[in-house]
Amino acid sequence: MTKQEALFSYTLRLGDNALILGHRLSEWSSKGPLLEEDIAMTNMALDLIGRADAMLKYAAQVEGKGRTEDDLAYKRGERQFLCNLIVQLPNGDFGYTIARQLIMSAFDLCLYEELVKSKDETIAAISAKAVKEVKYHLKFATDWTLRLGDGTEESHQRIQKSFNDIWMYTGELFEMNEVDAILIKEGIAVDLNSLKARWKKIMTEVLLEATLTVPADAYMQTGSRKGVHTENLGYILAEMQYLQRAYPDAKW
Repeated sequence: MTKQEALFSYTLRLGDNALILGHRLSEWSSKGPLLEEDIAMTNMALDLIGRADAMLKYAAQVEGKGRTEDDLAYKRGERQFLCNLIVQLPNGDFGYTIARQLIMSAFDLCLYEELVKSKDETIAAISAKAVKEVKYHLKFATDWTLRLGDGTEESHQRIQKSFNDIWMYTGELFEMNEVDAILIKEGIAVDLNSLKARWKKIMTEVLLEATLTVPADAYMQTGSRKGVHTENLGYILAEMQYLQRAYPDAKW
């Protein structure tokens, strides 16, 4: 694998994670439990889709085959996507979405604070903007985790179950392959193993303050690095890519 191929794959991974999680959050638009939370989650979705746009635009430039960010978003099949399994999961109830968002926001903060130091100027610039956004995303998810965890008996039980159910997808966040090895050596990517302790510290502090139990690390789901996904991704893409599939290259 060449450096160019590794960089293309890496930027796809970052872009795909933001794109699919942003799409999931956008599904809450007009359905939030309160107007303020509805608007907040819609804005978070826009942040993520904006990050995806920047990363996929750069990925297309790196690839150098004339494709655009729209081509990468709307013209790839699910086996060509590299997003983590956790971002594909259905929203579930509000507590389930908050649990997933806390996990991802804590991870993204750890990741993008390191990627700001990347020797790749484009990735560093996108990461600097992402850090500002992710800090708010983490605060939002933290505040709601505390309210639900230390709220009623039902809210406590439901969000605890949400963390228990999702935890099996967290191990994959820190998996690395040849892509990471090549780009770490070039000073472009981040050693994901170096992020895990800080991520676990953030998660532990929030969950304990919310009177919740940190789930035990056990069996972990995996597959996205090889393009193997949950069945949920196919449904997301069928909806997200419908217009492009029905009217290829349509112009407004």
